[in-house]
Amino acid sequence: MVLIDGTLIPTQRRTGRADRRNYSGKHRTHGLHFLALTDERGRLIWISAARPGRTHDNTAARHDHILAHLRAAGLGALADLGFRGLDNDILDPVLVTGYAASRTHKLTPGQKEANRVLAVGRAPVEHGFAHLKNWRILTKPRTDPARATRLLRALLVLTSLEVNR
Repeated sequence: MVLIDGTLIPTQRRTGRADRRNYSGKHRTHGLHFLALTDERGRLIWISAARPGRTHDNTAARHDHILAHLRAAGLGALADLGFRGLDNDILDPVLVTGYAASRTHKLTPGQKEANRVLAVGRAPVEHGFAHLKNWRILTKPRTDPARATRLLRALLVLTSLEVNR
């Protein structure tokens, strides 16, 4: 079992039209979007390439073929509501997400409890991101996505060495 989530690493705004796609309306800041896989203890296993800040979790997971890789490895994943609709295979689901409420459809007590249990199970992925974001170099990088990807993957190695001591 692995945990999957996406995060935005805030960056400084770069000049020109090319930076508009790095603006995340959800966070109201410029940044780069990364997906990460962690184990059940919150240790980072894998981090994706940098994508523009406006990229949704589902889109990034589709581009990286996350479901195919998880199926090939025989793994399941816990995910947040940002990944709803990604895994539509009813017979052999790989991704477990919570229930979403709407104005017309309120959650039942059983669904609320299932969401609580899922949130408790997903907490370590947030800790993994917190360990990664502790590096001072990530305060507001001003670099292109290719360099940011190499930087984050190097920090992934350093973080795993630091945390697993």
